[in-house]
Amino acid sequence: MNMVKNQISPNSLSETTIMPKLDYDLVIVGGGIAGTALACALKNSGLKVALVETKSKSVVAGKKLAYNLSLISGRILDGIGVWQEILPKITTYRQISLSDGNYPRTVQFYPDDLAISGKKQTLKEGLGYVGEHQVMLAAMQEFLADFEQFTWFCPAQVLQVNYQSDFVEVELRCKDTDSLSEEERTFTIRSKLVVGADGARSPIRETAGIGTHGWKYWQSCVAMTIKTEKSHNNIAFERFWPSGPMGVLPLPGNRCQVVWTAPHAEAKGLQMLDQEEFLAKLEYRTAGLLGKVELLSDRYVFPVQLMQSDRYVQHRLALIGDAAHCCHPVGGQGLNMGIRDVGAIAEVIKTAHQQGKDIGDIKVLKHYEGWRRKENLVILGVTDFLDRIFSGTLLPIVAVRRLGLWGMGIIPMFKSLSLRVMTGLFGRYPKLTQMLSVK
Repeated sequence: MNMVKNQISPNSLSETTIMPKLDYDLVIVGGGIAGTALACALKNSGLKVALVETKSKSVVAGKKLAYNLSLISGRILDGIGVWQEILPKITTYRQISLSDGNYPRTVQFYPDDLAISGKKQTLKEGLGYVGEHQVMLAAMQEFLADFEQFTWFCPAQVLQVNYQSDFVEVELRCKDTDSLSEEERTFTIRSKLVVGADGARSPIRETAGIGTHGWKYWQSCVAMTIKTEKSHNNIAFERFWPSGPMGVLPLPGNRCQVVWTAPHAEAKGLQMLDQEEFLAKLEYRTAGLLGKVELLSDRYVFPVQLMQSDRYVQHRLALIGDAAHCCHPVGGQGLNMGIRDVGAIAEVIKTAHQQGKDIGDIKVLKHYEGWRRKENLVILGVTDFLDRIFSGTLLPIVAVRRLGLWGMGIIPMFKSLSLRVMTGLFGRYPKLTQMLSVK
């Protein structure tokens, strides 16, 4: 992707444009869950929105992954208007089980462990959800079908982004699907704001000159879908091993999504291992709680990193989701951070628009950055701490983590605080959510 951020004369671009310029209030680059959710959140805002994605909609929606969704994520998606279509097709879990390898003590979390205003209350939502990528993105794409002020550019490639004082120009190359030959065309669209939702290696972020801080972990994740002999009983498991945590998330139809973290070489070995031997290891790691298991998908391996962008915004540009930050998968917080970004920036943009302000002005965008960057930093710190304290075999570290599990199991305030972080019930809530008053 060849993009530049230098200012150039709009007239020089117009000479090479095949199609007339199209004007939008904002252009979202990246058609994954974060980018598509933002388009959905702006459906009734009066803003004209374009979404640019390099792959076709069916290919983007076809990814075979599932995600942990926190209570706050469910409420944000409900406020957007897509939740009623998603919820019946995903799993609501009502129990979380934490354990440390073969250590016999297990900490169980239930909805009434959330202390609200000093009292115990049971949340009807349970403790969270597990949603498959295909289900979520297909529902969002369908939700956008009757959004009259919305345009897909998909599949399309961003060639240049040129930030001007009053607008930003995005030069695209995409196939003309109305033509039998699917001829490629190059043209330019102009908007007030570009939102980068194009992933951890975001070209939008890199060409804008926004740096990042963080590190790559010594671990990779092996992700797969399995079918279980025994019922998962809508329980989400997180089991910590010296080599890394393992999450087992319940899916409909007695299926589970497994995220097995291990050092790079070990993770690659698990991917290549004979299926029978791999399943034997998996059954040992799950302590037989799920009985015999069978693989329903390939074993996907991806490296793990922690990353925080130096800034989330600059003039006429904002970053959301993995383009802004990445965290360790322990606790399943990555996608939830992105969905909270969506709720926050949608609120900031809509408020500015209603007040007649320029949504691409840095003063407006700073409200989003100030809101989300600090909250995301907390999650980055928590997930990094959990991975480090629960990985390793040094006796002092083992003693500290088992003491922590013990305290989490018997001290109500500690347990409630931990659960609020897991469920997303902390920090500032977007207005589009209908939240319980948690203080």
